[in-house]
Amino acid sequence: MSEGIDDRLGVHRQRVSRSLFELAGGAIRGFDTPTQMISVVAADNLLPQRQARLVIDLCLRAGEAMLATGASAADVVATVLRISDAYGIDAMHVDITFTSITVSIHRGMNEDPMSVMRIVKVRTIDYTRLQSVYLLIDDITGAGSPVAVEDARERLTAILTRPHPYRRWVVTAGKAVLAAGVVVMFNVGFVLVLVAAASAVISDVITRRLGKWSVPGFFAQMAAAMATTSIAVFIFWLRSIGIELPGSNSPTVIVIAGIIMLLSGVGLTASARDAIDGYYVTATARGMEVFMLTLGLAVGISIVLGLALRMGVPVTVATSLGDSIQPVPGIVGSALIGIGFALTSYVRLRYVPLMAAVAGLIFALYSAVLPLATQQGLAPGIAGAAAGFIGYLIYRWLKVPESAMTMAGIIALIPGLAVYRALYAFLDSGTDVGEALPATVTALATGIGLAAGTTIGGFAARRMFGLDRQAKLAARRTTTSGAQ
Repeated sequence: MSEGIDDRLGVHRQRVSRSLFELAGGAIRGFDTPTQMISVVAADNLLPQRQARLVIDLCLRAGEAMLATGASAADVVATVLRISDAYGIDAMHVDITFTSITVSIHRGMNEDPMSVMRIVKVRTIDYTRLQSVYLLIDDITGAGSPVAVEDARERLTAILTRPHPYRRWVVTAGKAVLAAGVVVMFNVGFVLVLVAAASAVISDVITRRLGKWSVPGFFAQMAAAMATTSIAVFIFWLRSIGIELPGSNSPTVIVIAGIIMLLSGVGLTASARDAIDGYYVTATARGMEVFMLTLGLAVGISIVLGLALRMGVPVTVATSLGDSIQPVPGIVGSALIGIGFALTSYVRLRYVPLMAAVAGLIFALYSAVLPLATQQGLAPGIAGAAAGFIGYLIYRWLKVPESAMTMAGIIALIPGLAVYRALYAFLDSGTDVGEALPATVTALATGIGLAAGTTIGGFAARRMFGLDRQAKLAARRTTTSGAQ
C-alpha cells in the first residue's frame, strides 16, 4: 500500500518538475519568426523570360547611371529594388561594388536564374542627368500603373545620351568662381581673387587634357596641384625681390583654393555613407580612390614647395588665415563656392541661386557653433548634419539630387588650409613628422566630421519626414540584398 502511494507521489513530483521546466523554457525559448530572414526569398516562377530581361536591363542602366554620378551604394540598391517591385518582381538580388553592379532574379526550381553584371566605366558629376533619372524612377514607381518597360528603357536611353545643359567653358568658369570664392572667404586683395580664378582655369585645362590622354587621375591631380602651387610660389618670389603686386599679401590662399577645388569631397562623403550603410567593400574602394587622388594632390604641392624652399624662396604660411575668417566674407565666399560647384557639376541654372543660399547658410551655422564646439571635427560635423538634412528635404520637394545640395553646403568647409599646413610643416621640419601631426589631425577630423555629419543629417531627415511605402520596402530589403 505504502509502495503505491510512493509511486503516485513520485509521478506527481515528475509532473510538477516537468511543468516548471516547461514554464521556464517558455519564458526563455523564442517562438516568433527570426528578426533577420536568411535566404528566404520568393521565386518569380511565372515571370516570362523576355519580361525578366527587360526589367534587368532597365535596373542595370538606372543603377549604373546613379553609381557613376556618385550616389551611395544603399541608394542604388534601394532604387533598383523599387523598380523591380514596381514591375512585380520580388525575387531580385542586387550586388554593388565600386566598379560594377550585378542583378540576379531567382525564377524557381524549374527555371534557370538570370544574372547580369554591368561594369561602371565612367565616373562623372552631372546632376541634371541624375535628376532626370530620379524623375523617371518616380514615374515608374508612382501610385498608378508603372510606365511600360520598353518606354522606360527608351526614356532612360534618351536621358543618358542627352547633351549637357551648357557648354564646357561654363564648367571652367564655374571652377574659376569656386576658387575665387575660397579667396574671398579669407578677405584678401582683389588681385589674388583674379589670380586664383586664373589658376583654377589652368588646372582645369591640365586635368581635362590629361584625361583625354588617359593619364591616371593620380598624376592629373599631381600636375594640377603643381601648376597651382607654382603660381603661388612665383608671387612669393616676386615679393622677395621687392615687386609687390597690389593686394597680393597672402599668396597662400591660391594653394588653398586649389586644394579645395581638387579634393574629392563627393567621394569622401559617399565613402562614409557606404561604410555606415554596411557596404564595406564599396566604401573601401571609394576611400582608396579619394586617398590616391588626395595623395597625388599632396605630392604635387610638396614637390613645388620642396623646390621653392631649396631655392631659397621665402614661402610661408600666413598665420592670419587660420580661424580668423570673418562671418560676412565667409558667407559671401561660401555662396560663390556654391555657385561654382553648381556650374561644375551641371546643375540646372534655375537651381544655382538655391545652392548658393544653402552654402551661405551652412557656413553661417558653422561660424555660429565654432566658438561653442571646440573639439576637433565637431563644428564641421554639426554643419555637415545640417547640410545633409537640408539636402534631403530639397530632394524630396524639388527632386534635386541630395548629394548635389549636400556637397554645395559643405564644400566651403573642406580643410584646404589644414592640408597645406601639414604639408608645409612636414617639408619645413625635414624628418620631424611630429610637427606636421597637429595639422594632419585637424584635416582628418574635419573631413571625417563633414562626412559623418552629412550622413547623420540625411538619415535624420528620412526618419523624421518618412519615405513612401515602396521606398521603405526597398530600404528594408537593401540590408539583405546588397550589403557586403
